[in-house]
Amino acid sequence: MELNKYQQEIFEKQRPTIETFTKKTWAWTIFFLLWILLGGYALYLQIAKGHSVTGMRDNVVWGLYIANFIFFIGISYAGAVISGILHILNVEWRKPIIRIAEMITVVATIIGPVFILLCVGRLDRLHHLFLYPRLQSPITWDVLAIGTYFTGSVIFLYLALIKDFAVYRDAKLNIPKWRQKLYRILAIGYRGTPSQKKHIRVSTNLMAIMIIPLAIIVHSVLSWIFGMTLRPGWHSTIFGPYFVLAAIYSGTGVLIMAMWVYRKIYKLHSYLTDKHFIYLGYIMMVLGAAYGYFTFSEYLTDWFASEKWDSEVIEKIFNPAKYGWWFLFTNVAGILLPILVVAIPKTRKPTPIAIVSFFMVIALWVKRYLIIVPTLESPLLPMQDIRPEYVKYSATWVEWALTFAGIATFFLFFTIISKFVTVIPISEFGDEEKK
Repeated sequence: MELNKYQQEIFEKQRPTIETFTKKTWAWTIFFLLWILLGGYALYLQIAKGHSVTGMRDNVVWGLYIANFIFFIGISYAGAVISGILHILNVEWRKPIIRIAEMITVVATIIGPVFILLCVGRLDRLHHLFLYPRLQSPITWDVLAIGTYFTGSVIFLYLALIKDFAVYRDAKLNIPKWRQKLYRILAIGYRGTPSQKKHIRVSTNLMAIMIIPLAIIVHSVLSWIFGMTLRPGWHSTIFGPYFVLAAIYSGTGVLIMAMWVYRKIYKLHSYLTDKHFIYLGYIMMVLGAAYGYFTFSEYLTDWFASEKWDSEVIEKIFNPAKYGWWFLFTNVAGILLPILVVAIPKTRKPTPIAIVSFFMVIALWVKRYLIIVPTLESPLLPMQDIRPEYVKYSATWVEWALTFAGIATFFLFFTIISKFVTVIPISEFGDEEKK
């Protein structure tokens, strides 16, 4: 497959990355695998001894696992929505970043649902969810929605990769034969004919159009698992748009961090330019302001209503002796800092934007935790003469080990994928020359 001058330049810049597995890459891979092994041991203990090795009890039945599930599924939507919208609008500056966004979508959607399985007490009955589904159950809706969304995301990513697979196939790379054969199979005979280009363009446009409403529907369904439960802090009509906005917001932060890391490690400053960080920073600033508005509206209405059960949850969240400092962190790091850093011209640069994105992503994870735990720690009926650990949730090392194993798996996927495909898509640049 023939490449123009600019495409050849992009390919040659990234060629060593997919041809060699450096010592540094091996070191990171081993580091991530060690965390995954620790998580595997923790999982073995949980299966062998049950949920008694976790902090979850009859009262607080959810904890870190559900927070992780919402977080990973959430960041996957930003990749889908951002890449889908930018593709449909044919925004020129999207080209270097669109593959990273699509990779985030697929990888996060693989990891997220695993945390739901960790909450299941009887994994041996998991197949009943598919054999005997209850359509009136929001959990069944979630399974159907996430399954459909994951399938669409994989197809969307694959359609964007076909042309590049053809480039790898014809480039005579210094790689093992099995990889050459793999590229040949994945390229499915693409030769760049007008008919093939048209089919891929139409298919990609259709998937981009479908993936956006799919992402919105899936996270709305996820929010309904909470919103349709008669518990304080959950039973809210605002949860659907609130969850969708928070998902896109946190995912934008992850995308910025991934861009910064790839740019730093693989020396991609010529392609992932300051402009891309600034434009995504503007998107993050707008989303942060909207997210702040939703947060204010949610807690203002709960506080003003002064219902006893809701007031208990609000007191836990606002009280510095309980979750007050956590709540303050989520609002300062998750709302105020991103807006200020992007709004001030002197700090509107790649590194400050990436740093504030890091803290914003952590703040959004903490916010997921605060949505779940304080509510479950507020029982409707009084609970006397009961051990504190049955009322107060505290995550154990098993839960933290599995959490970090999930994060390590996320990074490991990106490490491996970057050795099989170029991070900057070659075919996206068409027949253009570098300006």
